[in-house]
Amino acid sequence: MRRLLILLLCLIPLFAFAGEAKDIAEDPVLEKRMIGLAENLRCLVCQNESLASSHADLANDLRREVREQMKKGMTDQQIIDYLVSRYGDFVLYDPPVRTSTVVLWFGPLLMFLAGGAWLFFQLRRRRKSVPETRLTPEAEQRAADLLDDDKN
Repeated sequence: MRRLLILLLCLIPLFAFAGEAKDIAEDPVLEKRMIGLAENLRCLVCQNESLASSHADLANDLRREVREQMKKGMTDQQIIDYLVSRYGDFVLYDPPVRTSTVVLWFGPLLMFLAGGAWLFFQLRRRRKSVPETRLTPEAEQRAADLLDDDKN
């Protein structure tokens, strides 16, 4: 009896390491297609994770909804269009270039170019405003003597 109790106590940690059950479609092909599509969609809660890798409840609901739409025979593009119409372009990891997103696409490049131009003109103006100084003949001779001393 004592050995049985010890054996049962030793088996308790095995149950603690059991992984969370994942939603898997009955059809493995459908599941692979769903994961491929979900990799290109953003989790609306996590925002920095794909829909496929997120563990948020909303992500689970969206994956379930995508599976149901695939079972209905909808194409990937139809599913993406449905999600965009419902949640906006934010659901896409790679949103299209539109007038509303042009600043997001080209804003960083424009800021970089503007900063580079500003730096170029500031350095050019500074170079003109700083007078060039010449060494006196005595200072040149002293510098030459110091350099000669360093060589020896």
